[in-house]
Amino acid sequence: MNIDQRTAIRIGAAVTATAIATGAYMYNRRRRDDLKFEVDTRNQTVEISPGVRACPLTKEEILNYYYEDAQTLYESFQRGIKASSNGPCLGTRAPDGGPYKWSSYQEIADRVHAFGSGLLEKGLSANTESLIGLYSINREEWVVAEQACNRYSMVVVPLYDTLGNDACAYIINQTEMTTVVCDKAAKAQLLLDGAEKMPSLKRIIIMDDISNNNQETASKHGIEVVSFTQIEEVGKENLKEAVPPKPEDLCTISYTSGTTGDPKGVMLSHRAMVANVSSIFKICGVLFDCTPDQTHISYLPLAHMFERCCETFMLMSGCRIGFFRGDVRKLPDDIMALKPTMFVTVPRLLNRLYDKAMHTAASSWIKRNVLNLAISRKEAELKRGISRRDSIWDKLVFGKIQESMGGNVKLVLTGSAPLSDKVLTFCRVAFGCPVMEGYGQTECTAGVSCTIPGESEPGHVGCPLPCCHIKLIDVPEMEYFAKDDKGEICVKGSSNFMGYYKDPERTAEAFDEDGWIRTGDIGTWLWNGALKVIDRRKHIFKLAQGEYIAPEKLENIYTRSGYVQQVFVDGNSLRPCTVGVVVPDNVSCKKWAAENGVEPTIQEYCKSENLKELILKDITELGKESGLRSFEQVKAIHLHPELFSAENGLLTPTFKSKRPALRKYFHDVTEGLYESMKL
Repeated sequence: MNIDQRTAIRIGAAVTATAIATGAYMYNRRRRDDLKFEVDTRNQTVEISPGVRACPLTKEEILNYYYEDAQTLYESFQRGIKASSNGPCLGTRAPDGGPYKWSSYQEIADRVHAFGSGLLEKGLSANTESLIGLYSINREEWVVAEQACNRYSMVVVPLYDTLGNDACAYIINQTEMTTVVCDKAAKAQLLLDGAEKMPSLKRIIIMDDISNNNQETASKHGIEVVSFTQIEEVGKENLKEAVPPKPEDLCTISYTSGTTGDPKGVMLSHRAMVANVSSIFKICGVLFDCTPDQTHISYLPLAHMFERCCETFMLMSGCRIGFFRGDVRKLPDDIMALKPTMFVTVPRLLNRLYDKAMHTAASSWIKRNVLNLAISRKEAELKRGISRRDSIWDKLVFGKIQESMGGNVKLVLTGSAPLSDKVLTFCRVAFGCPVMEGYGQTECTAGVSCTIPGESEPGHVGCPLPCCHIKLIDVPEMEYFAKDDKGEICVKGSSNFMGYYKDPERTAEAFDEDGWIRTGDIGTWLWNGALKVIDRRKHIFKLAQGEYIAPEKLENIYTRSGYVQQVFVDGNSLRPCTVGVVVPDNVSCKKWAAENGVEPTIQEYCKSENLKELILKDITELGKESGLRSFEQVKAIHLHPELFSAENGLLTPTFKSKRPALRKYFHDVTEGLYESMKL
């Protein structure tokens, strides 16, 4: 192609972009849809006592419930039955696809009544002494079993695959659980094969067909194996009156995977769960009219409190919940079939969406520039409080993304891990609806804070939920002080947990003398009153010269590099500096590889010394800009081609780094880096 041809193409592209921009300007002038909310984005918290901040919606008052007639999970479901007018409740899709088939609220209520009655017929008691294990993917029977426990004041104890067999055995033994409900015969067999290590286990209820192997192994250990439908049939013949729980009663024991040691059983009351869910109602009410036609897709594990609370949110209002088919690879097709109005997600999925969009745009100068222009124009609308999906940019650029989400999404909630600024802004403009980021932990039921409607600025986690107050306390060893609006985040409110099950020592460590939960996270109050999580108190280590290092602080800074997808920083008291393992960002590094004559596969460009030097220089500059001292900066890095994940044991199921596992896995690598520097 000669110079004149290239010039002509660029002029044509410029004219096209100008025409698009002009059309967009005229279109945007015709319509505005400002979002109004009671809380000012410039003043998101209220100081109710020295150092203690609250949500402006409730101030000193702690929210316990949203609806007078829904103060426990049992009452919440009963309210949903009425609100739905017996409309669709739970939807399931056949393994080979097709439309969703729905069970009505009354049909689910009848199953709940029967299954709960069947449990009582099997000898379980209608009180908090009965602990029921749920070991299943998300599906209708999971909710039926949970609601049956709520109806008869029993306690739900979720189990999940990523805990591992040893952890499951530990939970069953610690709780002295007699009954576990499994989805599949293969999962039941894992428990049966280790039954000699779980003497309390007397009964396994299987949702799918029972295998011959199940029966044979169960008979050897004196364990009853029975189908879910059999329990329902027994219950139908012997229906029992409800034994409703009180708000202060234990509702669930949610075991946190943790990064070290045995999992901890977080005890949560009905009040805690209802308060947390009610706080989301209070915040999101202006965005999401909770009517029976609203739909949520259930794919995040119900074993975690984030999804449990989201489903309670829907059931309390008589809304619909559709389950994915259990295969995350088929999730996009399930979304298209269900067309949800609320989408709850985690950063990993949003990061993939962003990477795919950037990779597609990178293939063409015109696509790249039109995408950047579209993002900037819609971001400008966000700053004016406008969130929509009918602008010219939605028709030209973002329409396919919105259609891939079913085309009906009104609200996106993301949590469990931080989302980068660029990805959050992209999602807000691309989805054309509010994308709210939450911060929390299981010990606070789920959420502690959440970005508010109308917020356009990324980089923080908003204001305290109405169910709690937040204060920051000094962490002198890390040079964080409350007087500077920095310190460890402490939480107190109606959604705080009751303690760790049979673990008074760790319970005492979790609370201070005034009943505040010490989260271990370091936060700062921003100029607008929003909370920003900046560090982690745990996992600090000392270098050879006596200086303390908080590796997560460094990692949070380094992941802002466009070349970095994930990073692990390590060091010890025998070494004078830190080193790092970097998983490169595939989009930007593939582009670099193509421009520099390197095979554009992650396995190949991870071998490039030139790329390694480029990334090290880039993250070092970011460190300097963020005020890192010289001894804090990594002095050498290794490029690793595989993402850290829960599947390879390097992240927890909630996507937090398992530092001991990472340190062990990369021990030879980090030692090699030190040797290369002759340290």
